[in-house]
Amino acid sequence: MTEWDASDAQLELRLRTWAIPAALLVGFFLVAIVPSLVRIFFSMWVHEIGHAATAWMCGYLAFPGPWLTPTASRQSLFFELLVLGGLAAGAVWAFRQERPVLGRSLIAVAAVQLGCAALLGPSRARQLIVFMGDGGCLVIGTLLMLSIYTRAASQGWLRWGFLGIGAAAFADAFSLWWGARTDADRIPFGMNEGAGLSDPSVLSEGFGWSAGMLVHRYVALGVVCLAVLAVSWYLGRRRA
Repeated sequence: MTEWDASDAQLELRLRTWAIPAALLVGFFLVAIVPSLVRIFFSMWVHEIGHAATAWMCGYLAFPGPWLTPTASRQSLFFELLVLGGLAAGAVWAFRQERPVLGRSLIAVAAVQLGCAALLGPSRARQLIVFMGDGGCLVIGTLLMLSIYTRAASQGWLRWGFLGIGAAAFADAFSLWWGARTDADRIPFGMNEGAGLSDPSVLSEGFGWSAGMLVHRYVALGVVCLAVLAVSWYLGRRRA
């Protein structure tokens, strides 16, 4: 190993050690002092993509937009096959590029897509789509942060943008629902201007979810995501 290679390896080890913890600390700090800006520029977009991605997984056409994600009222078999075909094509490309982890991940996503589209009825699919707004901030935010482990220190500069967006989105959603454990007034029930009922109101009034159920499920999902980050941090550091 050359001196240059050793320097890169040491830098990568430091990045894998501190990048995600530092990004989360900054994310929670920004949510505490400028929550509206975090929501407008970061978490709102991840929130709407969470709705849309879940709809796609369930076979519903959806278009993520600012503060609103229009979603089809019925499943589309053609769209389900289109999504499945795209995932299959991506998996084939990944294996040809000798990226087996990505290929296996896309196969796993395709299996989840088949399960969601085939096994969830319209009511459960709708509940999942609504839930995965803030749920998307937690899950997609976690995946964006994990992109820090995808390239060597001298490559993959996009991962820094993904890391910041993911940390901000995760911190915004997790702070809200963690705080709602002791202060139910923090749950955003009511109307969103131009978009109708808020997600918690839809789940509460349309599907009978209690405030306790909302808080418990979002907090549980957030804790699972934190556990995934911790395990990935440990493994990523060891690999470095």
